[in-house]
Amino acid sequence: MEQHQPAGASRGEPAVYQITVKGQLSADWSAWFDGMTITRDASGATLITGPVADQAALHGLLRKVRDLGLTLLALSSSEPINEHNPYRSSKGDT
Repeated sequence: MEQHQPAGASRGEPAVYQITVKGQLSADWSAWFDGMTITRDASGATLITGPVADQAALHGLLRKVRDLGLTLLALSSSEPINEHNPYRSSKGDT
C-alpha cells in the first residue's frame, strides 16, 4: 500500500495536521492533544489542528481520538512548518 506524506516530511520537519471529529470539545482538551489548537465549528464538529512531528506522533493522536470514543470525520495535512510559511497547504494554497 502506498503511503502519502506531506512534502518535506522525509526531512524530519513537522507537518501541520487537522483532525476533525464529531462533537464539541472545549479548548481545555488542548493539553490532552499535545498542545494542539481545539476549535469548534458551526456544524457541531471539533477541529484539532497543529504540528505533528512524525507518523508515530500522528498515530498517538489518533489513538487518543479513539480512546475518547470520538467519531473521526476527517484527517488532512499540509506541508511542514518553516519560518517562511508556517501553515502552507500541500495543495499549493496559501
